[in-house]
Amino acid sequence: MSLARSVVATVASRAYLALLSLLVLPQYLQTLGAEAYGLVALFFALQVWFQLLDLGLTTTMARESARCRAGVVGPHGLRHLLLSLERLFLAVVVVVGAVLYLASGSLVRHWLQLQALAPADAQRALEWMALVVGLRLLAELHRGVVAGFEQLSWLAGFNAAIGSLRLLGVLPFLHVAGATPSAFFGFQAAVGLLELAVLAARSRRLVPAAERSLRLWDLSPLRGVLGFSLAMSAAALVWVLASQFDKLVLSGLLTLADYGAYGMATAAAMAVLMATGALADVAIPRLTALQAAGQAGPLRDLYRHLTQWTAVVGGAAAAWMAFHAQLLLAVWTGDAALAQRMAPVLALYALGNAALALAALPYYLQLAQARLGLHLVGTGCMAVLQVPGIVWAASAHGALGAAAVWFGVNTLYLLLWTAVAHARFAPDLHGRWVGRDLLPPLAAAAVAGALSSRLPVPDGRLAGATLLVATACGILLAAALAAPRVRADLRQTLRARAR
Repeated sequence: MSLARSVVATVASRAYLALLSLLVLPQYLQTLGAEAYGLVALFFALQVWFQLLDLGLTTTMARESARCRAGVVGPHGLRHLLLSLERLFLAVVVVVGAVLYLASGSLVRHWLQLQALAPADAQRALEWMALVVGLRLLAELHRGVVAGFEQLSWLAGFNAAIGSLRLLGVLPFLHVAGATPSAFFGFQAAVGLLELAVLAARSRRLVPAAERSLRLWDLSPLRGVLGFSLAMSAAALVWVLASQFDKLVLSGLLTLADYGAYGMATAAAMAVLMATGALADVAIPRLTALQAAGQAGPLRDLYRHLTQWTAVVGGAAAAWMAFHAQLLLAVWTGDAALAQRMAPVLALYALGNAALALAALPYYLQLAQARLGLHLVGTGCMAVLQVPGIVWAASAHGALGAAAVWFGVNTLYLLLWTAVAHARFAPDLHGRWVGRDLLPPLAAAAVAGALSSRLPVPDGRLAGATLLVATACGILLAAALAAPRVRADLRQTLRARAR
């Protein structure tokens, strides 16, 4: 399968799910109510924290699958590794899920700031959350296998289908079963079970059968990848502390209704990372395969190509959200008061997410080489600044203070640490990377965003949505035309369409 086709399929799937999320989250808010929606926002944050439980083994599975496809790892060894990880993940999910289930009552009484929602309803919702998070963790292991074998078009289609069921299907279910948090998360558990079954079946078809049976708790296949997995686990821990600590702190400081409003703003800003993450999903298996084959030239070329696409997509999305934050929230939620209150939060988080997406690019080089020591140092320094900064800013200034720290630390990391990482893993590249790959599309997106913000704001949600679509297209086009490799890709696509 061509890289271009994989990119298109994955980006289209991610864009579709991001757009669908933007459309349905206000419906959740209206259907469940502000306080119950706060539990949904908390669930989104908990999902990220629970990803730490995979100990870096999901990424390891994807990397080993890519190496198997490249002929570096034997297929039977890969099957043994998959079986070992399945059993290990299942044990971890059962233990941690049981702990969260038993602790749900204490969390409701001593952490969540409830007002109208009954404590029993909140506790049942947390119990369902434990099951949903466990199912998704198991599913990610098999998703890593499928991605590592570069079955990305199939994966994009499946993600779009299961995401549609998860996001849209719950609305009629709530209408029938009752608009309660328990019904919402019960439906998510059923979808998670279906997702796990399909992905497990697909990954087993891709990985050949083992020549010999594996004892029930034989973890010997992990020995060869344990060092890499532990490094990935440490990197994930530091990253989650740096990127999700604000949401954990604010969940205990804000009322559940205000936390739900904050969750709306941060969910909108996550579209930046969803779009750029789609590009990374496509590129990482190919970077790993090129590194395994010793093809340094094509690897660097693909890295710069990925950089320009990330700058175009992430820069355009962030500029659009930053310059049109209040209109976007007003059109999206239909709540003018929420839009005015949370517009600065959305703008800062969108810009911070774009900086984070760009700063993550050197990490992909380190991941392909399985050398994560420098990445751990960098993200550790980031967490040292971010964690105490967020505690102070959130306590003193609430959501806006947390957003300001988020933007400032991620921007500082992009400006300083990427140069250090490139000096180690891609000498003599950083100047061209910044001057030719990053700055032109980012500057074009910023100028286009600033100019579009001067347009008169129309009355009505439909007219506002039309303006938002037009400005988004204009900003994206300006950024794309400023990136040489993206511009060449578009020209080639247009010529192919014409033929």
